[in-house]
Amino acid sequence: MTHFTNHGIGKQKVTFSALYPGTVVPIDLSKVGGNLIVQKDGFLCAALGTSISLHFNRKLGAGLVGGEGFILLRLSGDGFAFVHASGTVIEKQLNNETSRIDTGCIVAFEPTIDFDVQTSGNLKSMLFGGKGLFLATLSGSGRVWLQSIPIKKLVQALAPYGKNRGKENSSILGNLLED
Repeated sequence: MTHFTNHGIGKQKVTFSALYPGTVVPIDLSKVGGNLIVQKDGFLCAALGTSISLHFNRKLGAGLVGGEGFILLRLSGDGFAFVHASGTVIEKQLNNETSRIDTGCIVAFEPTIDFDVQTSGNLKSMLFGGKGLFLATLSGSGRVWLQSIPIKKLVQALAPYGKNRGKENSSILGNLLED
């Protein structure tokens, strides 16, 4: 972990950016009870006094098939933490409710929220519904932060416009067999 300390006189600036386009969300940890669970790729930076530790998801289903897996990050402290997400971020308050969401759309949630992964429905809806095989289930009371498009889906959406377009259909012989 890299730490920056100002040894000069007066305020100084340091700038951070994420690896991919999206939104940076400042979260005041003192206003979320001093703890926040974040997807492993979502943490960008935090103020002095914030501790970062691993948070293991104890549910087998979430660990094996969830986009977040067993390992998430727990941010603890009373300062600001900055979380990065792809696309637009939606903050949602759950009040003893359950929400089912694409596993890749979860950015962060308060520890009062129970996180699990379940099948998205019957076999027909899983294969032809377009939502994939599994959905994350968030239940309880607390805040969750969701991203509008998971980074994997953003990459897939942009791939046809990149310099490697069309290569997914190439053979090992390259263009030798094409007209």
